[in-house]
Amino acid sequence: VLITPLPLPYDEKVVDSLQLDEFIDLSISKGKQPVVIFGGNWCPDCRILEGTLAMPTIKKFLQQHYQVMHIDIGRYDRNMDLMDHLNIESKKGVPRVVILDLEKNIMNSSTSSEWTTARDRKQQEIYNYFQKFLSNN
Repeated sequence: VLITPLPLPYDEKVVDSLQLDEFIDLSISKGKQPVVIFGGNWCPDCRILEGTLAMPTIKKFLQQHYQVMHIDIGRYDRNMDLMDHLNIESKKGVPRVVILDLEKNIMNSSTSSEWTTARDRKQQEIYNYFQKFLSNN
C-alpha cells in the first residue's frame, strides 16, 4: 500500500551535464547502476512512481543495486537538455526513467517513457521492471 502523502522528490534545481556525468561516474564507482528519473512534483504519475519506489521491499532492492537521481523538468522548461545529453528523445511525458549499466550504456532506451502511466501500474510491475534491467556485470 502506498503511503500518503506521496513523496515530492523534485527540487526545482537546474542540473548541468557535468553534474549528471559526475553522478553517473560516482554510482558506477560504487558498483551501482545509475538511474535518472526525469519528472516534476506536479505530476501524479511521478509521485506514484516515487511512492512505489519508497516501499520497503523495493527501496531495499534499489539501494542494493542502483543509485537514483531525480531531475526536475519544471513545466518542460528546466533540464530538458539533459535528455539530449543522455541520447534519449526529449519529448513530453513524465516520469522518464533512464537505467544505465556499469559501462554507461542505457539499458532501457525503448521503454524510458513507459512510466508516464504509473498510476495504472501495479507495484509488482514496477519492481519487476527494475529487476529486469539489473546488470549482470
